[in-house]
Amino acid sequence: MKFTEQQLTEVGQIIARYPEGRQKSALLPVLHMAQQEFGGWLSAETMDYVASLLHLEPIEVYEVATFYSMYNLKPVGKYLFEVCHTGPCMLNGSDDIVDYIYEKLGIRPGETTADGMFTLKTAECLGACGYAPMMQLGMHYREHLTKEKVDSIIEECRKNAASVN
Repeated sequence: MKFTEQQLTEVGQIIARYPEGRQKSALLPVLHMAQQEFGGWLSAETMDYVASLLHLEPIEVYEVATFYSMYNLKPVGKYLFEVCHTGPCMLNGSDDIVDYIYEKLGIRPGETTADGMFTLKTAECLGACGYAPMMQLGMHYREHLTKEKVDSIIEECRKNAASVN
């Protein structure tokens, strides 16, 4: 596992944004790059690699990667449903949405379907309280969720996956 020369140049540019000796400030964007490049999750080997690039102790990387829910510490499905479960979303039915996803796909938070297509996670506030209940799917928010909208999202994902294959 290693970044390409182009990616290493990008890592260097990210590090250069920060004052000398403050390369740890580059950790979040470099972890995002690593997660995207190495299969959508951060293995211990990946985190160790990032630590070596930034001249950090591995534990410094582990602390950050385990704190933020945006980093996946085990393999995830092709489609990652991150359902907000903080106050406003819970009051508007996010627990029901999570239960419905379990009913439809047979997975609980932290689990992936047997075919590797879907992973369900719960997330802390995603900053879209006025659109509750909501989830993040990739780079997009899906808002005002209902059972019907969840069905539509699942079908959309399946169609997209079928068109790629």
